[in-house]
Formats: sequence, C-alpha cells, structure tokens
Amino acid sequence: MVVPIEFEIQGKRDLRTTFRALFEPRHYKALKNIVSYHDHPLDFLGRYAFALGRYPCIQSIRVDRRELKLHVFSWHDVLTINEIFFRRDYSVSGNETTIVDFGSNIGISAAFFLSAAARSFCYLFEPLPTNISRLRQNLSGFEARYKLECAAVALGDGREEFGFEETGRYGGLGLKTGSYLTVSCVDAIRVLHDIVDRHGSIDILKIDIEALEREIIEAMPAKLLSKIKKVFVEQKFGSNPIAGTHDYIQYGSVARFSLRPLTR
Repeated sequence: MVVPIEFEIQGKRDLRTTFRALFEPRHYKALKNIVSYHDHPLDFLGRYAFALGRYPCIQSIRVDRRELKLHVFSWHDVLTINEIFFRRDYSVSGNETTIVDFGSNIGISAAFFLSAAARSFCYLFEPLPTNISRLRQNLSGFEARYKLECAAVALGDGREEFGFEETGRYGGLGLKTGSYLTVSCVDAIRVLHDIVDRHGSIDILKIDIEALEREIIEAMPAKLLSKIKKVFVEQKFGSNPIAGTHDYIQYGSVARFSLRPLTR
C-alpha cells in the first residue's frame, strides 16, 4: 500500500531561486548547449525563462548529427527538455546498450538516451494514458529500440491509485493531486532482475516517479546493484544509500550513482 503524499504543482521560479541559479555552473552549461544544439535557441530561452509561447508546439534539437522533433504541451515540458538535453542531468558516454527508464513521462528522457547512445535499447515504464500517447509520438522512428510497459513501478505487483495533474509531469502513486485513476503496478526489483537476467547488466537506471524513489533504491539488494553501472534518481539524499556498491554525487535535484570498479 502506497502512503498518500500531499502534492503541490511546481510553478514559475521565485527571485531567490533565479538568483541562486546565477552561481551554478550547470546552468551555464545548459545555456551553451541551447545555443549549440537547438534550432531556435531564442525561442526556447523565451519559453524557458519567461513562459512565452503557445502550446502544443514542436522543439527541434540536434543530438549526435540526428535532428529530433519533440512535441511539447506546456511550459513544464520545456523544463524537462532543458534538464535532460541541455543541462545534462543524465550523463551518457554514448556506449550504453541497456537502459531502464522508470517514469518515462512523454518520452523526452527516452529520446535523449536513444539518440545519445546509438546502440542502446530502452525499457520504459509509464502509467498515464495521456503521457503514453505523447511518448509514442515523440519516439516515432525508435520503435525497434524500446519496449514500453504501460504501468507504474512500485515495490510489488498489483493496482494502486495514481494521482495526476494537467501537465502530466508531476503525477505519482500516492500523491494527492485532486485527479486520480487506478493503474497497474509492476515490482521494480523483479523487473530489474528480469532485465539483468536477459542482458547480463544494466548500463543506466533512471528513476523519476515523484514518489517511492528512495524506497525503491533502498530495497535493491547488493547483488542486483552490482549489475547496474549508473543510477540516476530524481531525489536529494543526505548520504549515500547504496555506499556498498556505488559512489554518489548530487547534481542539483538528481542523485548520480556510479558503480565502483572493484564491484564490477
């Protein structure tokens, strides 16, 4: 059973948040990447910084000589593009072959993984029907390289109440959003074991499900963790919850865990 969590949708930044951002190198990296890889950087910056523009719209981005046309439906989707494609919250080497994406939303993270790691195959998990439809649209052309499970990830199989809101970005199990549906859930640990059994290891595991991130990573046994090279969790940790196998750094709101060489 998932414990309900009070929810408040994130809005535009306050002045204090904007001021702090001026001193964070990752935002300068993002600005450079926007100018270098977006077809219309000024339009994107206007949308990102000042919430300008109408939706839905298409954002054209170049990744490793491939042009992606991503369909976005709100300012919140623009935030996601900035975090993933330009700020590079999820770093890749390009050599990854097996990637697991818990909380695939409208496919922006998967589009990045599939384009930045050209030999990769992605296992995607997303329960919200509207997001699933948009995900398929954004991953047009990649169909042979991903498998989508229309389900939420949890600590057991079954069905649970899923709270969602109009943007589709902030929904999760147990969240009290005002709008709800009952969704299928799959056991995260069982899923990871199955993928490791199939491929031998996982290059990247990304967890961004708005609830249960900490619980899932803390439930993963050391033997399973030793088969996962990188873990990205949308969560701030005060200390390393998987210190026995992985090194940890906090990159903004994303916890990055890297498997130590001696445990590989």
